[in-house]
Amino acid sequence: QVQLVESGGGLVQAGGSLRLSCAASGRTFSSYSMGWFRQAPGKEREIVAAINWSVGSTYYADAVKGRFTISRDNAKNTVYLQMNSLKPEDTAVYYCAAVRVLQDRLVTKERLYDYWGQGTQVTVSS
Repeated sequence: QVQLVESGGGLVQAGGSLRLSCAASGRTFSSYSMGWFRQAPGKEREIVAAINWSVGSTYYADAVKGRFTISRDNAKNTVYLQMNSLKPEDTAVYYCAAVRVLQDRLVTKERLYDYWGQGTQVTVSS
């Protein structure tokens, strides 16, 4: 049973930084694509970033390129989302997700992810 547990959310002023963590358990995640998604009030859930655990290839949504960095720590079975230069429009519940993939595939579509965490709230004040 795959379990994903997010942490690190909170309240921060615009321009500040937060680092989200996603602790993964229940599998060996070397053959997984891991994604960070977010959902703001009244909006659909959208992808923020994704990483192929095996090769480390990454994807970023245009809205966060240059500000957010996704990474993984193999020893800790944890995926991180470093968020810098935060803006009020980054306010949302952030979710970690996982899906098993072949080789170096990187998954960016929400509907293809099989496992989800419970989410962590990020609020950016202006």
